[in-house]
Amino acid sequence: MATTIYRIIKNALSHLVRQRLLFGATLVVMVMTLFAFGSLIVGNHVLTSALDSIQNKIDISVYFKTTTPEDQILAMQQTLEQMSEVKNVQYISKDQALQNFEQQHANDPTISQALTELGSNPLSASLNIKANNPNNYQDIANYLNSTSVNSMIENVSYNQNQLVIQRLAAILNISREAGIILTIVLALAATLIAFNTLLIGIYSNREEVEIMRLVGASNAFIRGPYVIEGVIYGIIAALISLAILAPVIYFTSPYMQVFIPGFDLWGYFTADLFLLFIYEAAFGSVIGIISSMIALRRYLKK
Repeated sequence: MATTIYRIIKNALSHLVRQRLLFGATLVVMVMTLFAFGSLIVGNHVLTSALDSIQNKIDISVYFKTTTPEDQILAMQQTLEQMSEVKNVQYISKDQALQNFEQQHANDPTISQALTELGSNPLSASLNIKANNPNNYQDIANYLNSTSVNSMIENVSYNQNQLVIQRLAAILNISREAGIILTIVLALAATLIAFNTLLIGIYSNREEVEIMRLVGASNAFIRGPYVIEGVIYGIIAALISLAILAPVIYFTSPYMQVFIPGFDLWGYFTADLFLLFIYEAAFGSVIGIISSMIALRRYLKK
């Protein structure tokens, strides 16, 4: 067994050395394929982060009547937190609301003077509600508009922002679906290009395959070197494609932070570098192995 494996690996390396030009051409195509594949993975992460960032900015604010007791507001908060549609609920007391308002308008003397003349806190307590999915806000709004809790509520922001929230929800859903479709289409296109290039390599070795069959080599022994070649193509192409992708991500990362606050693209890339290599190497190896198996099948059946 060890001798057979050694011979298979030796034959695979011998093929690559003898056909250096074809090896180089195939490797270039594989690098381009894996670069596109890696870019799709990173791009999908960027899209997901962007959509999550937008989604996190959507919420419902519920403003209560100034006469509503705090314990009733806190009881409603607990009820909302138990709803499956709700991600989290933040309670903002009257005092906290006044403090936030004063900080936002600290440079406006007119508003500061007006608050001083009032002598009391005119603001009401509120709840800021975030849903697990933008499509859930309608269900939350329906609960807030029900007769059992509506008597305590002065205003619900969803009523004014309903159209905007619904449009954002539609954009988020379409963007996710479009991203998945684009990834599949580009991955298939890249696979077919690499696949056809590898088929040409197998075709150029058809006479060698015929000779091996005539001398009694088993099908497994004939396939072996081409399987190893597929793995070699995948590993080398993955290393090169990541080496090309790294500087692109490094110089793009600062612009991504402006576009998506708090998003560190370079940090994501370095943290998941090994995992990206595994994905790319596995993807490239599978393309090489499957291409070899399909191409060899016609010669092994003769």
